[in-house]
Amino acid sequence: MVSSPHLSRTFSLSIHITITNHLSTDQPPKRRGPPAAPKEKKARQSKLAKENNITAEEENEIKEAFGLFADKNEEFKDEKEGVMRTRDVRRALVALGLPPDSASELSSIVAAVDPTSTGFVTYDAFVSVAAAKLHMRGDDALDAEVDAAYRLFTQGSDGPITFHHLRRIARDLKEDNVGDDLLKDMIREANGGDGLQKGVTLEQFRDVMARAGVF
Repeated sequence: MVSSPHLSRTFSLSIHITITNHLSTDQPPKRRGPPAAPKEKKARQSKLAKENNITAEEENEIKEAFGLFADKNEEFKDEKEGVMRTRDVRRALVALGLPPDSASELSSIVAAVDPTSTGFVTYDAFVSVAAAKLHMRGDDALDAEVDAAYRLFTQGSDGPITFHHLRRIARDLKEDNVGDDLLKDMIREANGGDGLQKGVTLEQFRDVMARAGVF
């Protein structure tokens, strides 16, 4: 029996949207659990965080890493966070868990944060490259998560997802209201009407996940 919470979440949040649209609306509503505890108020984004599309929490992490190597410098009096020596950029990125992938990438980063070769890097410049690395890591992680979810449906094969895959999952997740006709409709909807035999490719699965807001 499939018991992966990841699979259950993926099936429920994406494919189950189609199920909900097709099932009768006169079924009794599911009992809701107790109300969730109020969420803590999130820190407000700075202008710099907004410009680099990162959260306040992510900027704080970047600031901490920058602060490990930054000092005040008379030549950069307006930099309230101080400046970091260019030679320490790699160490600061490593502290963030965002090490350059190669010497070539490090050279590109250094050129971006210290374009005039002053030997120093400002906080704003470091945030911009660290944010870019964060976004790159996020995209790679997302691709890996989508691929892993797809292979849960296909039992580890390269695909496509077939009607039999969906029927097995519906059975294992005890989706008793899901009939074969509905599962077939899901396949056709996901692959744009290419037909039941074509199944659902990884790219089509990715589109379904995006539309459902799962990934």
